[in-house]
Amino acid sequence: MSRMLVVVDMQNDFIDGALGTAEAKAIVPKVIRKIRDFKGQIFYTRDTHDENYLETQEGKNLPVKHCIMDTHGWQLQEEIGELAKERRSMIFDKPAFGSLALAGCLNGIQKVASIDEIELVGLCTDICVISNALLLKAALPDTKIIVDSSCCAGVTPESHENALKAMAMCQVEIR
Repeated sequence: MSRMLVVVDMQNDFIDGALGTAEAKAIVPKVIRKIRDFKGQIFYTRDTHDENYLETQEGKNLPVKHCIMDTHGWQLQEEIGELAKERRSMIFDKPAFGSLALAGCLNGIQKVASIDEIELVGLCTDICVISNALLLKAALPDTKIIVDSSCCAGVTPESHENALKAMAMCQVEIR
């Protein structure tokens, strides 16, 4: 069975930085354990903005500078970053909520080697996790897409739950 893990935006700014939450901090040990125990290929996304972030459409709607390229807040959480290096995992820097490059890469892999399931974990459930899960569902409609809800956190606990319900309606398996 071919399994892939996608670790979404486990960056300092979303954990304990500009947009950090207690819920995000709480999932870090679970995500680290998931990465360590995972048998299969692991991919990472990294929210990536430039200094002009506040001038972008996203910046106008969320006027909090975060994940500015090459800053501490943009980096993956330290232990997660080390695990990515150890396994020589691909990291997709993305300027938007979802990563078209990640979806294209996995779609390309699927064309030469069957992918049975793709599991997602990370931050934020209600923005980037849901965006990537639905992109992957569209790119690979016959591949099982799974979200481990215990390894995700949303902007608020309520929006986390709403996102899980929305993904379940779109045939993303929620565990």
